[in-house]
Amino acid sequence: MKICFVDNTKIIYDSSYKHTNNLRGAESVLINLSNSLKDLGYDITVINNCPNSKVINDISWININKSFELKDYDLVISNGDCNNFKYANGKKYILLSHSNQPIEQFLRKKQLFSYLKYKPKICFSSKFHQKKRSKLISLFGDIFLPWSVDEMFINTKISPTVNNSQAIFTSRPERNQNLLIDIWSKSIFKRNNNLKLLIYGNTNYENKNGIKNINFVNQNDLINDLKNSRVFLIPGHRAETFCLAAEEAKELCVPIVTLGIGCLPERVDHGKTGYIAKNINEFVNYTIKLFNNDDTWSNFRNNLIKNRGKYNWSMVAKKLIENFK
Repeated sequence: MKICFVDNTKIIYDSSYKHTNNLRGAESVLINLSNSLKDLGYDITVINNCPNSKVINDISWININKSFELKDYDLVISNGDCNNFKYANGKKYILLSHSNQPIEQFLRKKQLFSYLKYKPKICFSSKFHQKKRSKLISLFGDIFLPWSVDEMFINTKISPTVNNSQAIFTSRPERNQNLLIDIWSKSIFKRNNNLKLLIYGNTNYENKNGIKNINFVNQNDLINDLKNSRVFLIPGHRAETFCLAAEEAKELCVPIVTLGIGCLPERVDHGKTGYIAKNINEFVNYTIKLFNNDDTWSNFRNNLIKNRGKYNWSMVAKKLIENFK
């Protein structure tokens, strides 16, 4: 079977960028999913804004901005935009949706014609995501396909000890990082000024109130900070359709505290792997509890360890193909 991925983002990348800080979740999904499908024996091509057209790990990467032959495929998968389907001829089409784009915006971006022409199934990564998008986008079928995390997180050895005074936030700044900073500074840090919070994300926030601002780095450095943290703090965001950052924390067995905004309730098993707070006051109290109560923290961590590695990109790829057939 011949499968083609098409992505017209301005971000320059191919699979060699996999562990850099250049990528967002959508690009990481494309790389991991295409690699897993290749490992299952499928013939894979990626048409995107790669630096140069070349073959990497038996996958053909083609620069979308240069002239190339329009070829035929059994399945064409577009990363986020129906208009990408014009770059490849497919027997069937799938749209990987990464946003809660309202129908009005879908129409403004002139995707309707391509949607009706190619009749793709739309792929949702969370129940929240599936619920938020218009039913009109599922006229030709949909696929519920939660993502996995990169194999680096699955294969990393869990630390026997962690920094018991350290919390961490590794999502993008626009995903309510400022809200977390406000909650931490006004409430959590005031209750225990020995605690510290690592935040990732190219922000201009001045390091104070126990907060250390770290620019996005490669995944090895991020993993080391993450696996050494006592708790992962993430309010959530209404635009968050899966939250790979939270899933990565789970895979490294770091209990999570969230306000449950967006898809975050699907990343946490309340009272077993973390807490879903109903309000800011609960968020603060749950965070303090995980810092102070070793028994609760150990129970959560052990529950996370038991479930570790049970879902990977190979399983995601197989589920995609099952829905394709």
